Amino acid sequence: MLKLYGFSVSNYYNMVKLALLEKGLPFEEVAFYGGQAPQALAVSPRGKVPVLETEHGFLSETSVILDYIEQTQGGKALLPADPFGQAKVRELLKEIELYIELPARTCYAESFFGMSVEPLVKEKARADLLAGFSTLKRNGRFAPFVAGEQLTLADLMFCFSVDLAYAVGKKVLNIDLLADFPQAKALLQLMGENPHMARIVADKEAAMPAFMEMIRSGKR
Repeated sequence: MLKLYGFSVSNYYNMVKLALLEKGLPFEEVAFYGGQAPQALAVSPRGKVPVLETEHGFLSETSVILDYIEQTQGGKALLPADPFGQAKVRELLKEIELYIELPARTCYAESFFGMSVEPLVKEKARADLLAGFSTLKRNGRFAPFVAGEQLTLADLMFCFSVDLAYAVGKKVLNIDLLADFPQAKALLQLMGENPHMARIVADKEAAMPAFMEMIRSGKR
């Protein structure tokens, strides 16, 4: 059985978790917070979350894990059948990660954990996020999903990145990144109605107090 290592507060962990649930695959969740201790690095070479344990060994990096699951497991397809369609999904996934998730992440400390972020960091995040959302507007199809009519891997990145970036914009940058992007708002609502999201949200809420205590104690 596949084992998913990580914790339910992590958006990247939840991307993989939603993929497994959507495909109807049995899997075991293993609490793992990463880090630089030798025992953590033995599981994840960079000490990052999530990690997927397979019969052949451990895999890290979310996009790699998602591709592996799609290539080796049955269940609902999360990529189109044709090579170009698959490439477009991966393109959109990478654009959302590089130009939306990662710039927003530079402000997570202030947005969600009560810390402060330097003004120059926020200024760069604002510029990068505005450019990132413009890219998504140009390249996404939203019919109703990011790449078209089918739920794909790109929607997993979208679902667990755009919501956080929107919160960063409102809480820290004083901008509404979805003000002129009704298609993205509609897709966030649609993804929120996905029956598997109830489990993911409940697990995240249950795990949040212990995670916040780790943050406060400096253990993470």
